[in-house]
Amino acid sequence: MNYKEILEWLFNQLPAYQKIGKSAYKADLSNIIKLAEHLGNPHEKFKSIHVGGTNGKGSSSHMLASVLQEAGYKVGLYTSPHLKDFRERIKINGKMISESNVVDFVVNHRSFFVDNSLSFFEMTVGMAFDFFANEKVDIAIVEVGLGGRLDATNIINPEVSLITNIGIDHTSFLGNDLKSIAFEKAGIIKQETPVVISETQVELEEVFVKKAKSVNAQLFFADQGGLDIYETDLLGEYQQKNSKGIVEVINQLKGFNVSDAAIKSGLKNVVKNTGLLGRWQILQEGPKVICDTAHNKEGLELTMRQLLNEPCEELRIVFGVVSDKDLTTILPLLPKDAHYYFCSPDIFRAMSVDVLYKEAIDAGLSGVKYNSVNEAFSASKNHSFPNDVIYVGGSTFVVAEIL
Repeated sequence: MNYKEILEWLFNQLPAYQKIGKSAYKADLSNIIKLAEHLGNPHEKFKSIHVGGTNGKGSSSHMLASVLQEAGYKVGLYTSPHLKDFRERIKINGKMISESNVVDFVVNHRSFFVDNSLSFFEMTVGMAFDFFANEKVDIAIVEVGLGGRLDATNIINPEVSLITNIGIDHTSFLGNDLKSIAFEKAGIIKQETPVVISETQVELEEVFVKKAKSVNAQLFFADQGGLDIYETDLLGEYQQKNSKGIVEVINQLKGFNVSDAAIKSGLKNVVKNTGLLGRWQILQEGPKVICDTAHNKEGLELTMRQLLNEPCEELRIVFGVVSDKDLTTILPLLPKDAHYYFCSPDIFRAMSVDVLYKEAIDAGLSGVKYNSVNEAFSASKNHSFPNDVIYVGGSTFVVAEIL
């Protein structure tokens, strides 16, 4: 099988949460434990940092990788989902896993995958851990996929755990309120392992304090420690909160020599060092086109606030969401004086553009619905003048289609 055939097999033959939703979610770690044992427990052969949360975990993972790369270490990075290329999920020092590595891993273990009904995500986690072990990374930054407690990545025993902002998302799996979701995220807190909370949310402090005490883990709230704010090349204003979490993680990371200069340089060169895409990414000027993967209430509150500070003649928003989004919490955040180009990302879980359009019009927004993301994006550019701003967002999968 060639690389294209392998990807088709991964995405189409086996369950993938991005494609089919809840039926791909496993409520325990038994499968990933079996896979790890089959592979020789590769996750025990490298050191790691575990990164969870709702908003900011992807950016924070890339920031940490960049800082440690600047300090001279060989750094594995596992994140999800990808935007353009499946191999974005698995990198070492910013370089994606090779197509041949992907092919060899799947071909060599496919019968085990099939016999044990492994999910897309479990196979991908196994691939990453196997690759990092074989390549003898000094440390790997491992981003949680969904939740934390029952996520396939949660078999690692990290040097430090990091939990970013908690928001309402994936409620069909994690619960309908912030405390329930925080409980799932707190599941990555390990016995006697330092844990950093990048942003204090007063109503959730008790959840993290209780979990940390139960496993005798030192708990640090990064925004309560008087840490300096470092500049970063990631342009969203929300990245300042994430950067404090990064600095505190480095402070708690033992056995690694990371200078202040490495922190500064790492945070200023995240995109160059790791290839991060889709975080307040400016795609062009005249008109200015900005895309951002924020897709829930907490994330969109921050991005909309920043968007409204962008000087422009007209604001045009290409917008689509997935079906599990609560529009009653999202639509009120969107500016009513913008021109909207409603669409649906090309995945099974997409919310119908007809549903989105009706709810948006009822909420006082104005715009036109389109048959695809690319059609909506093309229309927004055709209607724009040089001093306009076009924002593309609402879903990771909307951003992925225009990159």
